[in-house]
Amino acid sequence: MIRILLVDDEPDILEFIGYNLEKEGFQVLKALNGREAIEVAKRELPQIIILDVMMPEMDGMVTCEEIRKIPELKQSIIAFLTARGEDYSQIAGFEAGADDYITKPIRPKVLVSRVRALLKRYQPEKSSGPEQPDEVLTVGDLTIDRERYLIIKHGQEMNLPKKEFELLSLLVSKPGKVFTRDDIYDTVWGDEVVVGDRTIDVHIRKLREKIGDDQIKTIKGVGYKFVVDSNKSY
Repeated sequence: MIRILLVDDEPDILEFIGYNLEKEGFQVLKALNGREAIEVAKRELPQIIILDVMMPEMDGMVTCEEIRKIPELKQSIIAFLTARGEDYSQIAGFEAGADDYITKPIRPKVLVSRVRALLKRYQPEKSSGPEQPDEVLTVGDLTIDRERYLIIKHGQEMNLPKKEFELLSLLVSKPGKVFTRDDIYDTVWGDEVVVGDRTIDVHIRKLREKIGDDQIKTIKGVGYKFVVDSNKSY
């Protein structure tokens, strides 16, 4: 059974959303603040975590960042469900490692549809399909270990949030190839969930901060490509 962790400091909201998800056959776990959410998540390993932003003890952004540091929860999908609809709040949510940002109010049936769309991207086991990249891919001084969900650069291991990892994996899978923004949305996010226009830019910036500015190139008006050697042109 799919486990969904709901995190909100308002018990009435937890009760209402939880009831509607349970009607659809999901197992619902609940937490009233960020610290409690982390403990429940560590213990229960939910497939999806739905967070409010404004909470006591630890807000949703910090909670998301802390959860993304837990290896056992790397595959978990995290979505914010909040009344905060400002652009800057959404950008902060994606920077914290969220996979989706949903604004309240939302009808229960629509929320269930969003949850089902998110679940299509949950992949706890490696795929054997023909389009699946090799489990370990080394390009230049960068190694991507999909089985362990690790990035290794200059011998140093790094854990990336799920979407950053998938975005980097896509770019590195074909060095020199320009991936359009549509290619990236379709492959990394899928077309079931709408994300903001700046979502890709935010994730690219975070990747550059971690692996360096010279290996991910912007092709203005088109998309991005990964280069092995910044002195080479493709």
